[in-house]
Amino acid sequence: MTEYHVPVLLQESVEALQIHPDGTYLDVTFGAGGHSKSIINQLSAKGHLFAVDQDKDAWQNVLKDENFTLINANFRYFGRFLTWYNVAHVDGILADLGVSSHQFDFPERGFSYRFDAPLDMRMNASQGLTAADVLAGYPEEKLVAVFSSYGEVRNAKQLAKTICKTRHSVAINTTFALNQLLTSVCIGPQLKYFSQVYQALRMEVNDEIGALREMLSQGLKWLRQGGRFVVITYHSIEDREVKNFFKSGNFDGVADKDLYGNISKPFEMIGKNVLLPSPHEQKINPRSRSAKMRVVQKI
Repeated sequence: MTEYHVPVLLQESVEALQIHPDGTYLDVTFGAGGHSKSIINQLSAKGHLFAVDQDKDAWQNVLKDENFTLINANFRYFGRFLTWYNVAHVDGILADLGVSSHQFDFPERGFSYRFDAPLDMRMNASQGLTAADVLAGYPEEKLVAVFSSYGEVRNAKQLAKTICKTRHSVAINTTFALNQLLTSVCIGPQLKYFSQVYQALRMEVNDEIGALREMLSQGLKWLRQGGRFVVITYHSIEDREVKNFFKSGNFDGVADKDLYGNISKPFEMIGKNVLLPSPHEQKINPRSRSAKMRVVQKI
């Protein structure tokens, strides 16, 4: 598990769930199973933990416990499976939105600019669209939107124009081919620029914001009154979505009002608005440095 993924904010996130031993819980980002293992250790024989992961590699970490069920699917669809398992509601939901270390460290997945590999970036290897497909087929205007919205790339127009010009003569289907192109248009620190572009492509390939919105909406539906919802984010784009939804129950961040002007709030904020990893955790696990944890309780 250590090589696969180091759980971020492990103790803090599980404690925030306020686990009832007989309750039903949902870990929508199973990964290496670090958070799930900590949750299930606190459950009685009457409790149950459902976990979700669309990456088939996660099955190597499945917990051998009769009170545990692993679902192989995108977390946007978890409600369908809870219905199938005749679950009425869940007592708590945990989501760690970070891409696993396993996915970054295996070159053939194409998530990292550090290795020469096919430009894949699919979290679910059975889906169709790859990062190479995006670079080869998207029109210039759509590429600009992807790099601007998901990577906050400052020269998104120049980058998109260079991609469209290059792909007519050279296939951009490997990470190092992309790196070479990025070097020619890079502004600011190179590694930061590369990270922004790769993040944008990964988010587009996996429809991460669309999936996140569906997961949060499903979470509000399935979480019982008084249940806790814990989400760990890693960049401002997804954190904004979570913040707005937790604040208002929608993604505009504007609370709904009834005819009498009363504000309708689905959640109550628990603790500080944002909890960050300790300096010690950030030191031993550098990938936790950008993590932010938000916790709410359903009203």
